[in-house]
Amino acid sequence: MAHPTKLILDAKPYSFVFSPAHTALLVIDMQKDFLLPNGFGEIQGGSLEAVQASISPVKKLLVSCRRARLAIFHTREGHKPDLSDCPSSKLIRQNGSPENAQHLKVIGDTGEMGRLLVRGEKGHDIVDELRPLPGEVVIDKPGKGAFWNTALMDKLKAKAITHLLICGVTTECCFATTLREANDRGFECCGIEEATAGYNDSFKCPTLDMIHWSEGLFGFIASLQPLLETLAPLTSDVVAVGSRTPPQTPPKFSGDLSISNLQNSYRNGLSPTTMIETLLEKIEEYEQTYPAVWIRLETKALVMERAKEIEARWPDRTKLPPLYGVPFSVKDSIDIAGIPTTTACIPLARVPPKSSPAYDILLQEGAIFIGKTNLDQLATGLTGCRSPFGIPRSVFNHDYISGGSSSGSCVSVGAGLVTFSLATDTAGSGRVPAGFNGVVGYKPTRGLISCRGVTPACLSLDCIALIAGNVNDARTIWDLCTSYDEDDRYSKTAAPIQRHINSTGPQATSFRFGIPPPESLAVCSLDYRRLFNDAVTRLETLGGHLTPIDWSPFEKAGKLLYDGTFVSERLASLPDDWLDKNRDHLHPVIRDIFDAVVARQSTAVEAYRDLQAKALYTRQAEKVFAYSSSGVDVVVVPTAPTHWTVEEVLTDPIAKNSALGVFSHCANVLDLCAVAVPAGTYPVPKPSGSSSSEGLPFSITFLGGSRLDAETLEIARRFEESMGERSGTVL
Repeated sequence: MAHPTKLILDAKPYSFVFSPAHTALLVIDMQKDFLLPNGFGEIQGGSLEAVQASISPVKKLLVSCRRARLAIFHTREGHKPDLSDCPSSKLIRQNGSPENAQHLKVIGDTGEMGRLLVRGEKGHDIVDELRPLPGEVVIDKPGKGAFWNTALMDKLKAKAITHLLICGVTTECCFATTLREANDRGFECCGIEEATAGYNDSFKCPTLDMIHWSEGLFGFIASLQPLLETLAPLTSDVVAVGSRTPPQTPPKFSGDLSISNLQNSYRNGLSPTTMIETLLEKIEEYEQTYPAVWIRLETKALVMERAKEIEARWPDRTKLPPLYGVPFSVKDSIDIAGIPTTTACIPLARVPPKSSPAYDILLQEGAIFIGKTNLDQLATGLTGCRSPFGIPRSVFNHDYISGGSSSGSCVSVGAGLVTFSLATDTAGSGRVPAGFNGVVGYKPTRGLISCRGVTPACLSLDCIALIAGNVNDARTIWDLCTSYDEDDRYSKTAAPIQRHINSTGPQATSFRFGIPPPESLAVCSLDYRRLFNDAVTRLETLGGHLTPIDWSPFEKAGKLLYDGTFVSERLASLPDDWLDKNRDHLHPVIRDIFDAVVARQSTAVEAYRDLQAKALYTRQAEKVFAYSSSGVDVVVVPTAPTHWTVEEVLTDPIAKNSALGVFSHCANVLDLCAVAVPAGTYPVPKPSGSSSSEGLPFSITFLGGSRLDAETLEIARRFEESMGERSGTVL
């Protein structure tokens, strides 16, 4: 059943129009401390009658939104145990009143449910009736508004949310404060009248009236029943919430490995073990013909054990984590505890005691690990032709290179062997091979996903990359894996100045983009130039405004990576005598590259000059993405200038490799985010031994400013949607 793209809800001051795909339910502070006897609210003199009565309508709304597959967010007000995040004004103001006879306990004092408004205490928990399900976001906030000093804005943007349905307590305080904060940030907000309440009933109507006053100054107010009826068409094909029993005749697996399809299939009765049985047969068949994809495959027994484990852990099909039963691969430069990390270089192989934090997160969310993939040795290369474990080939035409260094990762997704792959990107290693295999390659802003447990290529420029069948899947993995890691020296913590949301009007679909100048694009093949021009035209039809930019900082930053001293960092993470001791074990091309690095004899003065140039180019690139009328939202480039055959690369391995990075080298140097997206195909001669050819894929990359990942992904998603490309990896 097709769901409507827009829903219309009767509301004040006029109809609230929203897209379910871009709407979230935000449940404010339905905590025991505010709703139960002897909690903070009652101790402060609040009447519990109204707030307790709000639990039932909030539950009805929550159930309906869950069945409609809306994103769900919960907030909890509370403070760190040491109260270091609690302003003194909040702590003592009421208790400090000269005539105070009511506020005898303050935040942090001990009550019957533990310390009042302190995280980790019983009173801080959400009431049992509204307990969050796996995959629902819980925001712990230190203030009355949910946006202050929290990750709420980032999390909403990560899910492409523009509209909010808001409920919870108390109407006059945290509900109203959060709604007004959301309005300031550009969200369209609708409060649900029966699903909010306060301690003083006389305050409720004036508070709600002020929200929709003056033709919706702050937002909309609607009644619960009309909203439930509006959402009803989205819930009719979903197994009833609370049911632990799947249908008696489970559906057959369609072969679509996209996250959304797998989730729907599992909810309707498909078992992960059934899916895995089919998948492992496909992997075995593919490996017989193309054995260079994997360095290590998990045994069938281990994969099936994992599938049975998650089935036992999450028996209720209405309460599944976001990655339940989703198969994935891992590039073999990323650590998994107890499994050798080779980086395609046997002398460097080791068995790590701990896994990469990103890998651990994926398992916690229900994903199924399939195996570790091949790569260019030491993650050095963009061709995929530099591994002692064989040469992976493009899934479109095996005469052509797969690209690298994340070659096996991109082939494993492109061939329909996994849903996504955890890879890396230093100079384009997660984007170039994605482009050559018709999949999405996303390199988040460096430091958003922990790089701990990754064998360094260039430590200060490395980042985790995500390979997926579509942009939404890549965005889901990014959203789950993004987390500050205090043990990763390059992890980012402080949030930048947030950019507002455009939720309505022409601004909601318009954007500004820049492209390289004609002389820079001249390096592309004729097919690539034609398809890139087609992509630019398509972007303009989507509301994009082509805007002139200064391309020079991007070009100069890209040259720093290999023409300057930065290439020396590829040796910096290795012991001083490692190259001499292990040179015979290196791939010949890698050995030549490392010998050239040593022969350069770069000086500290040269390195500092390059660091200063990097800072200058980064600042100049920031101006290109400025939060102003002169800045652009994205810079769009061809992911690579052409696609070589394996034979062409083997004949001239270093020059051909260098040419591939002309549009990708700059991203990590300038601290950008980037996502490569399929943008069409073009005909080529049929592959050897084949009677037909479907052509080769072309890909464009959307470059976004540092921490502008959510905005960049949404523009990329819209382009992908307009292309009508496959929505996921299909067996």
